[in-house]
Amino acid sequence: MMRRMAVMAALLVSACLSPLAQAQQPQQVVNVFNWNDYIDPYMVQRFVRETGIRVRYDIYDSLETLEGRMSAGRTGYDIVVPTSEPTFSRLARAGAFRPLDRSLIPNLANIDPALQQQVASSDPENRFGALYLYGTIGLGINVDRVRALAPDAPMDSLRLMFDPANARRLQRCGIVMMDSASDVIPMVLRYLGKDPNSTSPEDLREVERTLMTIRPFIRAFSSGGVIEALAGGQFCMAFAYSGDVIQAAARAEEANRGVNIQYIAPREGAQLWFDLLAIPADAPNPAAAHAFINFLLQPDVMANITNHVRYPNGVPASRPLVAAEVANDPSVFPTDEMRARFFTIGAVPQAAERARNRVWARFKAGR
Repeated sequence: MMRRMAVMAALLVSACLSPLAQAQQPQQVVNVFNWNDYIDPYMVQRFVRETGIRVRYDIYDSLETLEGRMSAGRTGYDIVVPTSEPTFSRLARAGAFRPLDRSLIPNLANIDPALQQQVASSDPENRFGALYLYGTIGLGINVDRVRALAPDAPMDSLRLMFDPANARRLQRCGIVMMDSASDVIPMVLRYLGKDPNSTSPEDLREVERTLMTIRPFIRAFSSGGVIEALAGGQFCMAFAYSGDVIQAAARAEEANRGVNIQYIAPREGAQLWFDLLAIPADAPNPAAAHAFINFLLQPDVMANITNHVRYPNGVPASRPLVAAEVANDPSVFPTDEMRARFFTIGAVPQAAERARNRVWARFKAGR
């Protein structure tokens, strides 16, 4: 993990210090705040070469971190990458974003209109966000170890984690839970046959009962580091983002140590999410931010990013340029049959959000 972060940092620093950037004084700078392992660093270097705009790049590992920084104001960032629900929609309603100037982003025309329509429930008229990457939430498993410990467990179902009989057996090889109430609770509701957007107190109590039955068997909560932990065999099951698991599978294959990682989009349904490129209202350099968004939305750039991070993107013209092993992987680009089981979530009232957070705090504490 440290080696890969060092490589990423070195590439981004070199982007900041490229000869072209140094030659242009005074320089423009774009300040980016993005998820960890969520861009191809070579595309950042290319942006600097082509535009002369220097890149300062910071990373976060949870929506709570991003939202806390944004809510405090005066972040100093020009680009942030929030998930459509609940963070993006909540920040947009609070006036945290600058409307996109479409005249400065002609490559917005490259985004899939059908996906834009889905995002519009969080961003009416797509005023504030440009679709970047998307994916689902499901299970990452070490196939051989899970089969050895729970040979009769359903490998395509959330029962693999939420049935305490299965979780008890798998605790020996390690279960890690995503540390995010907004991602986990809607999936538990779906598993229970409830509306993922339910605000019913009784439904929430049932969610809590379900989570508490498996709490003794969870080794860790994680808002980062799942990729390397799965790839290295420290855990045999993770509740995680699709691309993180797919990256872990690729790294395990590269390491050639007999670790076989697989992503499961559960048959009960997988939560579909969208990450959007947005410009904070107080961005110090909105012109550079628009240029960065426009650069990213080029088909060849998005293809390279998808190849690197193993998440699908919102630019259909990039698909022929994506490496065959990625483009043909249904975990990355789901089939129509799989898509039919996906669902999206909406924002819930503040009172319901607070109730969910209290459930989550009790779940993590185990009481």
